[in-house]
Amino acid sequence: MRMKLIPQYTFHKTKYGDELLIDVVTLPYIKKCAKKLSAHKLTYYDITLITEGTGFFRIDTCEYNVTEGDVIFSIPGVIRHWDKDNITNGFALIFEEEFLLSFFNDPDFIRHLSYFQSDSTFKLSLEGILYEQILKRIENIKHEIDSYQIKDKHILRALLYETLMLLQRAYKAVNILPDSNRKAENPYIDKFVVLVNTDFKHHHSTRYYADKLCITPNYLNEIIKGTTGVSVKQYIQDRILLEAKKMLSYTDLQVIEIACNLGFDDLSYFIRFFREKIGLTPLEYRKSNSIQKQ
Repeated sequence: MRMKLIPQYTFHKTKYGDELLIDVVTLPYIKKCAKKLSAHKLTYYDITLITEGTGFFRIDTCEYNVTEGDVIFSIPGVIRHWDKDNITNGFALIFEEEFLLSFFNDPDFIRHLSYFQSDSTFKLSLEGILYEQILKRIENIKHEIDSYQIKDKHILRALLYETLMLLQRAYKAVNILPDSNRKAENPYIDKFVVLVNTDFKHHHSTRYYADKLCITPNYLNEIIKGTTGVSVKQYIQDRILLEAKKMLSYTDLQVIEIACNLGFDDLSYFIRFFREKIGLTPLEYRKSNSIQKQ
């Protein structure tokens, strides 16, 4: 049975008494606390390291086969669904963005990490020394949290920062990434991505986003295509299609409800748009991609 509502888990900020926006939890603990765990969302960042077992881990519409040494990254709002029966052990390093923002002057630090970008591959395989390094640092964070009555947030931030940067180095070594220098030099790109993620359900035109950024549509097209390789129109359509596929896979909303949710007044136009881009009608896509509740 498909779920009409996707459960969303928030960070337990006062788990240790005073507010602490970082934690390390084991996968057996997660399974114990959420015995009916199926497709769900998180409001915080999650880095899951698999230490035992082999199975699947699905982020939105991408499914990864994972085993010991694999890391899965997830950002707030994505839909997660993992093989709780066959992935038997591991650690989830979780934290709120605020935990690092109070330490760094760069408000975009986390969003500039390659593995936390919305168009990234959310899996990284670790081997040998690197696996031991990351495992040790996650265990150190857990020990620091568990062992002291007063949590030293500066030590925890330092440990988290070191872990994030080691993972960034490893991720960049095995993934071909866009020109990050060009992206960093143009502030409009990050602002455009944030705007699209916020407004894509109601605004589909290039002109709308250009006006919001106070630049011309031609210039917006130039910088987005130069960075992502696709036009503004295609970028917006890709975001709409991703959301449509998620709704078809994880919910039992009717196609007409999905169309309205995504800003389409004409159901037939939405079906035609989806079929032209995906090669299947929405119902055909749902039939072959729906996620069964486990």
